Amino acid sequence: MLKQKPRLVVIGNGMAGIRCLEEILKLDPDRFEIAVIGDERRPNYNRIMLSKVLQGSASLEDIVLNPYEWYREHGIALHTGERAVRIHAGACREVETASGMRLPWDRLIVATGSSAFVPPIPGTDKKGVISFRNLEDCNAMIRASEAGGRAAVIGGGLLGLEAARGLLNLGMETEVVHNAPFLMNRQLDETAAKLLRRELENQGMRFRMGAHTESITGPGRARGLLFSDGTRMRADLVVLAVGIKPNTELAAASGIRSSRGILVDDELETNLPGVYAIGECAEHRGIAYGLVAPLFEQAKVLARRLCEAPTEPYRGSILYAQLKVSGVDVFSAGEIRESEADVAQRWEDGIRGVYRKVTMKEGRIVGAILYGDTAESGTLLKQIRQEAFVSALPSGSGGQGGAREAAAALPEGERICACGDVSKAEIVQAVMRDGLTTADQVKQATGASGSCGGCRPMVAALVEYAKSGGAAAAAPAEEPEEEAVCGCVPFGRSGLKSAAKAAGRSLPANIGAAGANAAVLREIRLVPEKNWEGGCGVCRPAVLYYLFGHAETEVGDEEKDNRRGRRGTAVRVAAPAYSSAAAVEAGAIGRRWSERWEKIVLPGPVEAAVSAGPDYPAGVPVRDIGLRRCPAGWEFYAGGHAEHPVRQGELIGIMDNAEDAAAIGDALLQLYREEAFYDEPLWEWFGRIGLRTVREVLLDRTLREELALRFERESKGVAMSGAEPRFEDFGSFPEKAEKSLESASN
Repeated sequence: MLKQKPRLVVIGNGMAGIRCLEEILKLDPDRFEIAVIGDERRPNYNRIMLSKVLQGSASLEDIVLNPYEWYREHGIALHTGERAVRIHAGACREVETASGMRLPWDRLIVATGSSAFVPPIPGTDKKGVISFRNLEDCNAMIRASEAGGRAAVIGGGLLGLEAARGLLNLGMETEVVHNAPFLMNRQLDETAAKLLRRELENQGMRFRMGAHTESITGPGRARGLLFSDGTRMRADLVVLAVGIKPNTELAAASGIRSSRGILVDDELETNLPGVYAIGECAEHRGIAYGLVAPLFEQAKVLARRLCEAPTEPYRGSILYAQLKVSGVDVFSAGEIRESEADVAQRWEDGIRGVYRKVTMKEGRIVGAILYGDTAESGTLLKQIRQEAFVSALPSGSGGQGGAREAAAALPEGERICACGDVSKAEIVQAVMRDGLTTADQVKQATGASGSCGGCRPMVAALVEYAKSGGAAAAAPAEEPEEEAVCGCVPFGRSGLKSAAKAAGRSLPANIGAAGANAAVLREIRLVPEKNWEGGCGVCRPAVLYYLFGHAETEVGDEEKDNRRGRRGTAVRVAAPAYSSAAAVEAGAIGRRWSERWEKIVLPGPVEAAVSAGPDYPAGVPVRDIGLRRCPAGWEFYAGGHAEHPVRQGELIGIMDNAEDAAAIGDALLQLYREEAFYDEPLWEWFGRIGLRTVREVLLDRTLREELALRFERESKGVAMSGAEPRFEDFGSFPEKAEKSLESASN
């Protein structure tokens, strides 16, 4: 008798809940019996593209993300036109709907989204007053525009400007009413806002700034607005676009704690066990996100959590915004107020209508505004997330090197489209392979820019970059064929690693080390005339390492001698005899590294050093891993070698505190374990992949924390205990870093 699968119910058929299902289906498609409840009578569609529908550049068919066939193909029970009214979380776990349907659940995701915020203005209930939030609102505005006349849009933020642009396209005279002194005042500074207003006025839009609406006038139907200063304006249609309100009514009726949104922890779980919340309805660490990128990040974390895959907790997202109005390119991210941060760089070209400002705090990049040319947006967003030092910014005229130059400078594994998870390499390969010539063709082929459209300028730049031959010129020269590692197999180091991992994926989950080693070597061996008994002392430990992260099981005494020194590392600590703060921290880091690192098997021997300061030499610059106290924090070095050939270590970065300094050491060691060849010293591996690649990984907080978490699990024996779990199953290296590493390695 087949065991019944756990029942997963998703309340909400929007972008956050369905993205989580997509991630679950990638990880473990047969794990759950899935049901979805949606109050709209439609399949999942892209709300971000509603402005495109209003502007006439997209239809309903264009914005549908998952048609009905997708649900059927994946065995998902979709209940449209249903509204959940109560969650029962006691002995009987069920979701009750307004129609009386009851759906049992073992795991429940609340993704009810948000509604348009209706300001407390008299007259908002009159005919001719519409909120701009869903497809029905969109259709109502289109119908209202058929009579022509004047439209007033209350709200000069992202949504208001996109609605106004759509109404202009529909032939209505349109005026935006905003209570702040300049447009998009939460995302832009006054300089960028003036440039934006000038461009939109040239398109036919009108503005009333600093205006406070007292009431919506008209007997039963909206005919205009009355302002607090006594002035009036005529309007046949009033559109409310002043923000959103998380939908928490279901949570309130079901005993789930809420504030502005449904309260969730770092695992995205509510106070009811087994009930999770993501998307615009959720509130995490005091923030309810209303943008798509944080929603997708939450979906990815929760999917891995539900599939019991290794994952970091959700610690919040960097807010960024991009305006989706034709003819206007605007990007804003992080802390952009000069009251919040200092200006690192500011550059303006009044003739071209291009503006750029980057802000910093304590020497690190914390925010950016781009107007007119947003090709740098992906790079700057990454630097903000990494808390990169200001020295990483390009010098010169504000760093404006042109879109094509910005495209060329991006690493191959750089994620260009965050919504669709599409990298630079994928876009360039599609252009060169299929002869694509436009960003629209790339969207059709890869999905890049198909959701929010914020990455479209960089997609277009990459198309030009690839068409110009720059990608081919930048491609690394083909390396000569590697010499075979031994007489048992025809592969060099990289070939053996790839072949072993590929063969290992087809092995039964419960196979032991000896059986796996023999099975893999049988599959990849291509030298049949060799007298072969399961490999030799060269290839056998390498295969075991690639499969399980160790090379000691089923290895003879002679081979164990060859392995001596691989388990653990030598960590030297240099500090003053008296107990200064630096000495105490250096000693603590040294003990932590020694205790953790001695339990881990490595591809090759590693030497590390920790110094309490420049007065206490420990050979930090010529160690595989070196850490030294400095006035700004802890300098972290890697790739040094004290013997022939002597190699000076490279400065990876400066960590603010001892905890981060210790953790980045764990992360580097895990990166080395996962990416190096067996028997490759750390300094040699570092030189092969390069400083840039290591920095891109370790200075990305998310990637660094994922590596450190996997290292901690393995150092505690989680990964090496039980039925010989596969090395690659401990948490495969994140795709965007893996592609960059593979590019550097090949």
